[in-house]
Amino acid sequence: MKEFMMIFRSEPKAWANLSPEQMQASTKKWQDWIGGIAAQEKFVSTNRLGFNGKTVKSNNVVTDGPYTELKEIIGGNMVVKAENLDAAVEMAKGCPTLDIGGHVEVRDTMDINL
Repeated sequence: MKEFMMIFRSEPKAWANLSPEQMQASTKKWQDWIGGIAAQEKFVSTNRLGFNGKTVKSNNVVTDGPYTELKEIIGGNMVVKAENLDAAVEMAKGCPTLDIGGHVEVRDTMDINL
């Protein structure tokens, strides 16, 4: 099986408008979705990104970031195992970020042999 990364994108406002009850329900959907993938032994790892960061550019220029004025943010990622890209895309169709108008970018990964 190959590894694929799912990159979760959404508008920053989408999460801010959820009530505590909606946030709790959303968290449960995430847990259930990831748990279902793990139960199939296709889960590799996941991370949720924070709101603080910096961007390092060429010539060692450092700027503040991520930029909340952008229309969308990357909220996190997950690495899964799948037979092919289409199978990984099928897994992504259950992602809870889709419920709030977000989207999931699914990419194949490449080994780096140093």
